[in-house]
Amino acid sequence: MPVVRMLQHVVGQMLLQGPACGCRTSALPARFLGTSRWHIPADANFHSASLSETDQPRVLITGGLGQLGVGLANFLRKRFGKDNVILSDIRKPPDHIFHSGPCIYSDILDYKNLREIVVNNRITWLFHYSALLSAVGEANVSLAKAVNITGLHNILDVAAEHSLRLFVPSTIGAFGPTSPRNPTPDLCIQRPRTIYGVSKVHAELMGEYYYYRYGLDFRCLRYPGIISADSQPGGGTTDYAVQIFHDAVKNGKFECNLKPSTRLPMMYIDDCLRATLEVMEAPAESLSMRTYNISAMSFTPEELAQEVLKHIPEFQITYNVDSVRQAIADSWPVSLDDSNARKDWGWKHDFDLPELVTTMLNFHGSDTRVAQAN
Repeated sequence: MPVVRMLQHVVGQMLLQGPACGCRTSALPARFLGTSRWHIPADANFHSASLSETDQPRVLITGGLGQLGVGLANFLRKRFGKDNVILSDIRKPPDHIFHSGPCIYSDILDYKNLREIVVNNRITWLFHYSALLSAVGEANVSLAKAVNITGLHNILDVAAEHSLRLFVPSTIGAFGPTSPRNPTPDLCIQRPRTIYGVSKVHAELMGEYYYYRYGLDFRCLRYPGIISADSQPGGGTTDYAVQIFHDAVKNGKFECNLKPSTRLPMMYIDDCLRATLEVMEAPAESLSMRTYNISAMSFTPEELAQEVLKHIPEFQITYNVDSVRQAIADSWPVSLDDSNARKDWGWKHDFDLPELVTTMLNFHGSDTRVAQAN
């Protein structure tokens, strides 16, 4: 105990004086030294498993029961083994998810809980998916600030403390009406007008800061609207492009809450998950930046409906525009420039609009109608 206190004093003096050589210091934030009133005890024993100590990464996914978490867990378990990928959330998982692999309770607002999970399970990779999305966040700004910002700070600190490789997804929502929209480059002005977008810009900048300041291996992709077959919409502005398939197969009609001409970047979930793993596995020296755009296709509700009609001739779409979601969509990019991702780590998408629609409709049980149309 006296030794730890002496080290704390020495490091504190170093932080006050700065390094004698004038170079960048990689000292950890104060909470890592046990000075926080509610985080790490002063006699903590710091040790975490590096990837070289294990055959496979030990993975934790936060916010695991959202649109992307379950799919990512299944994808990574095929690669790294079922027991090496832990899905976590504050909600109780359905039976089929609970029995598919390790599932635990994790509250990102509880730093002690996070730290115990990382230590007890010897986590080496962390995928942070806990967030309130755009439309939901606007309806509950206070909760969005807590989850998207305070929760992120806990994740950054525990990742830095234990030398984790950290992935935090960003979004097209990180851009705003003053950003170039067609195409939107990796580096440009970012002035989003939603709490979701603001929190994602904050995440990008904080992750980059922790990389330069503390050596945290932070990696981030700006996702377009993600379309997945086996999950329900999660409150995002681009969710119409998921709901349309549920309604088309079930009812033969769909009411869209965006204008028919609203063009937004989109991606099928298989491409999204593959891109996420590829950037996590990319050699550090190949990454020229910490946050990348990725893109696949851009389309409007009208164009999507026309493609669905090729498979379900009786399908009908109507429009009942939600002013809040429309304003959000109008501030977002029309397309993303992902040339840096393609150059640096070989990103390439597989699904365009026709393949996307066929895959989604096949999944939702319209095989017979697809065959008849073909």
